[in-house]
Formats: sequence, structure tokens, C-alpha cells
Amino acid sequence: MKKLSLFLVALLISSTALLSSFTSKKETYNTNPLNPPNEFETLVNYLESNGNFINSDASPAFIDADEVKKNMKNAKYHVIDIRSESWFEYGHIKNAQNVKTADLLNYFENKIKPADFDKIVLVCYSGQSAAYFTSLLRIAGYGNVYNMKWGMSSWRLDFADNSWNKNLKNNFASKLETTDNAKAEKGALPTLNTGKTEAKDILRVQLEKAFAKPYKESIIKSPDVFANPSDYYIVNYWDQAKYDKGHIPGAIRYQPNSSLSSTNSLFTLPTDKRIAVYGCTGQNAAYVVAYLNVLGYDTGNIAYGANSFMHKELKNYGGDAFSKKEINMYPVVE
Repeated sequence: MKKLSLFLVALLISSTALLSSFTSKKETYNTNPLNPPNEFETLVNYLESNGNFINSDASPAFIDADEVKKNMKNAKYHVIDIRSESWFEYGHIKNAQNVKTADLLNYFENKIKPADFDKIVLVCYSGQSAAYFTSLLRIAGYGNVYNMKWGMSSWRLDFADNSWNKNLKNNFASKLETTDNAKAEKGALPTLNTGKTEAKDILRVQLEKAFAKPYKESIIKSPDVFANPSDYYIVNYWDQAKYDKGHIPGAIRYQPNSSLSSTNSLFTLPTDKRIAVYGCTGQNAAYVVAYLNVLGYDTGNIAYGANSFMHKELKNYGGDAFSKKEINMYPVVE
């Protein structure tokens, strides 16, 4: 009986070892470096599981000039001016810090404690580049970052004359169409090659690339789009009512705050053509452009939005058109 018991114990040990060897082989297969997880899908799933910023009501994160003016002495408000050093010296908001866009990530990580502020406000010339980098910072996890709507153009007239006022056009209003263009079918997805497997690491690499890239490389001019519409996949980032009143020929409508998710229409965007995004002002669109660039799409912002080609029409039907009422005469430090 004692020998039989020893035999059964030995048999149990050998069976356990055999089962363990199969389990080990399965785990090795699942982590095979020759078959890594898809980086794009990993990143999308991570961003959508952690706030889904672009597809939420938190986007865009605007703050008006009057609120900034009222809180110039509020230590809980921190203004970051991302314009050139020469324009900053020409005139800036009191207590604002001049930071280059390529240095923003380092500034947030090593120069300030973002959690100490209620609101961190990015300021630029027109509100567009500030919106772009605000979007990147929001994606990076800084949920208290905003951009000042209209940029310094809303602070004082001379800034507006240098930016918004000279870019308000109605040149292509007669070229608009009202056709309801269909979205493309789901196609190939962007290929990310960061070499990382963890979502946070993939995001870090993509953000570093985005911050290092000058915003001007994301600008598309409306005359180029009207002259060569087939060169672009044109995304109209409006609600249905505005779209129906007239849009760029061939433009396809994507509903703000919902359509660019993996469960909606994100995967209908092409990877073999540049995506040109536009809204009314270029500011809402800048948020989208930043997000799509992080995901690996080739995306640009039609500068100044519909204000750059159908300004009068926007004013006529109550769209977000820049006008004199947006301009204040607030003091600056010179």
C-alpha cells in the first residue's frame, strides 16, 4: 500500500509538471514579439477608455477673453503665450509666460505643477494653434487646459488686424454645394511603428512627435482645397443644419463630439489621402486635427475655417463668424 501511494504521488507530480509545460508554452505564444498587438488599435482603445476627449462634450475647451481679463490677478489661472518672442514682447497679457510649442510638454512636466491651477490658458494669434496644442495637452491627461477663443485677436484691435481681420473672405461662397456626400467605407487603418506595446508608451511617442512638429505644417489654405478638392478627403465638422446650408464640394459631414470614435465613423477616414478638416473658425477643427495626427492619420486644418471662404454666409445664418464684437481693448504689457 505504501508503494502504491508513492506511485500515485509521483504520477500526480508528473501530470502537474506536464500541464504546467503546456500553460507555459501558451503564455510564451501570447507574448511572442513576432506577433505584437496592433499599436493603432491599442492607442485608440486606451484613449477612448480614458475620457474619450474628442468624442465628449469636453471638446473644445474654450475660454473667453473677458474671463481671462477678470482673472489676471488670480493665482489659480496661468496664461501661457505660445506666440513668437517678438510678438510676445510687442504686447502680452500681464503675468503670461512665453513658451515655445516644442517645449510645452517639458514645461508641464518640469516647470510647473499643473494641478495647482484651476485653469491653464493657452494663447496664440487667432486661437487655432493654441487649440491644437490644448488638444494635445488634454490628450496627455491635463484636463484643466483651455485655449483663449480667437486668440489675442479678441484682446485688442491691432492683434485682430494682424490675424483674423485680414483673413475674413467670401471668395468661394458661390462655389458651395448642398449635396449630402456619403462617408467612405471602412478601409485600411494607420500603421504606428513606435516599437512600444503598452498604450501609455505608444501615446508618449506619438505626443512627442506631435509637439515637435510646428503647427504651420498642419495648415491647409482654403484656395488650395477649392482648386484641387480631389487631393483631399474633406471633413466638414458641423451639425447637419449648417452643412445643409452649403459646404465645400465633396465635403463629408462628421458630427462633432461623437463621430470620430471606433464605434462610429473613425475607421472611415482614409490613410492614403490627406484629410482636410474644417469648421467655422479653424479652432474646433484644430482639436480634431491634433487628435487624428496622434492616431497616425495625415491631417490638416483649413485655416480660419469657413470664415476664410464664406464669411458673409456664416454671419447671415448665425454661424460662428468673427466680427468687431469679438474684439476688446484690454491692456497689455509691452
